[in-house]
Parts: sequence; C-alpha cells; structure tokens
Amino acid sequence: MGLPGMVLSVIATAAGAIMYWAVTYQGTGFRLSTVGIILMIAGVIGFVISSIVFATSRRSVGAAHHSLDRQVVDSQGQTSSVHEETE
Repeated sequence: MGLPGMVLSVIATAAGAIMYWAVTYQGTGFRLSTVGIILMIAGVIGFVISSIVFATSRRSVGAAHHSLDRQVVDSQGQTSSVHEETE
C-alpha cells in the first residue's frame, strides 16, 4: 500500500471515469457505465486507505532523542569510551 497504492487507485478512478462518461458502447448482459462506477468507487476507497497507510507510516514513533556509544582510539593507541546524547 502507501504511495504505489495511491497511484493505482488514481489510475482505477480515471479508467472508471472514462468508462462511465466517454464510452457509449453497451454490450449485452452488462453496461460499461456500471463497471465505470464500480471502478471509481473502488479507486476512491483504495486512495483513502492508501493515504491513511502512507500518513501513519511516515509519522515519527517517539521523541527525537538519540544516544551513541563508541570507542575512540587516540594517536598513542589508547582507547576510551564515549557516550553522546543528542536531542
């Protein structure tokens, strides 16, 4: 889902709109305008769901607090531990 789902939903909605308003052929047994309406509804629902998934996946989980532990070796070969915290 997410961004690819949004693109696919827009394409389905556009195809449904073309089938509903631009195609005048009526086959036996079903109408293309009905298929167009179904595609438009499915496209709008898919776009809404994909937008919700996309928005929630981009939200930050917690505060922007990071900590880093590392070892530093100086030019004489002595090691020391460093703990850094950033906000």
